[in-house]
Amino acid sequence: MRSALRITPGSLARFFRSQVLYIAISAIGGATFLAIGQRINPLTVLLFGLAIGNLTVLITLRLHGLYAERAFPYNWLLFLVFLLVLLIPIYVISSALVWLLAPPTPQTLGHLLRTGWKFPILITFVSSALVFLYRTTKEKLEQRNIELQRTVGLRATQLEIQEQELQRAREIQQSLLPKEIPQLPGFEVSAAWRPARMVSGDYYDVFRLGANQLGVCIADVVGKGVSSALLMANVQAAVRAYASSSDSSAGLCEKVNKLLCENVAIGKFVTFFYGVLDVKTRTFQYCNAGHPNPIRVSHGQCQMLDAGGSVLGVLPASEHTHSMIPLEPQDRLMLFTDGITEAEGANAQEFGMESVAAYAQSNNRKSAQELSNGLLARVSAFCEGHFQDDATVVVAAAC
Repeated sequence: MRSALRITPGSLARFFRSQVLYIAISAIGGATFLAIGQRINPLTVLLFGLAIGNLTVLITLRLHGLYAERAFPYNWLLFLVFLLVLLIPIYVISSALVWLLAPPTPQTLGHLLRTGWKFPILITFVSSALVFLYRTTKEKLEQRNIELQRTVGLRATQLEIQEQELQRAREIQQSLLPKEIPQLPGFEVSAAWRPARMVSGDYYDVFRLGANQLGVCIADVVGKGVSSALLMANVQAAVRAYASSSDSSAGLCEKVNKLLCENVAIGKFVTFFYGVLDVKTRTFQYCNAGHPNPIRVSHGQCQMLDAGGSVLGVLPASEHTHSMIPLEPQDRLMLFTDGITEAEGANAQEFGMESVAAYAQSNNRKSAQELSNGLLARVSAFCEGHFQDDATVVVAAAC
């Protein structure tokens, strides 16, 4: 009981705000009667407003749960029925208080009850309707706020689960990339990888083909996100399954192309570059299937490796050709995806193939690791770290 009657600063603030509302309603009602030529006593009007407002709210609050949760218009119909029932006792009690404290004229209570009903009835309906409208609106807003918070919380949970799933997908994808890049005597191979999102549609691989050869490939699946990452995993599995020292780079591209054409959804394709580095002959046999042309730097001059054919996953019967280049000491071979060349800097200017070639030429004495990490750092600085596409670099350096 003590806790129910406990007065707090919040309850006092609500009480005084209510009194201001009742005074405002009284002022409006009094002004209305003055406008139609009715003489009023301001103190009588004020007491009527305060008495009716407090009595009405006190009683209707107790009955609020009986009609507030019903749908419109049934909540208003029940509210008006209760109000009509309460109208007479509220009017009688408030009139008695006014008659005792500030009667409009010297008269009996019975005379006041018979003749002074217009203003109290008006105040009762206006104050009750405003209070009911305020409470129902407030409750609806609070309910919507609770539902919104619940929705936001559910959405945050879903996003957290998706984030965890994407993180696991990223870890799986990273496990598909070479943990350690195999090396051959007289050559150094290094790579750098920067996904634009949690998972990547870029792919690179370096693997042994016997004691004297390395298979080197780089690919870019059209699009970004999980679907591209899944297709990238298929490409990686196909390359590992088909690659052999006895097959040419063009032959591998055609096998992977047929497999992708049978399984890839319409609109998806892969740009792909595959080459075989041979330590005995110091040559690099390659096939470029629609991928950005890798750059070979030899004696300070750049050569684009463009022999090959169309992208993979579109035309099942497309033919590919291969080519072979020598790799002399101090030569550098740089493979990359279009996330490097199409990275945008100020004024939407792209980094471009020319910038890659210029970087390769001016740094052709550096190691493979320095070149791969350095190019990725140069592009990151150019676009201020805002990569719009996955970026991958693979460098082979002849010693």
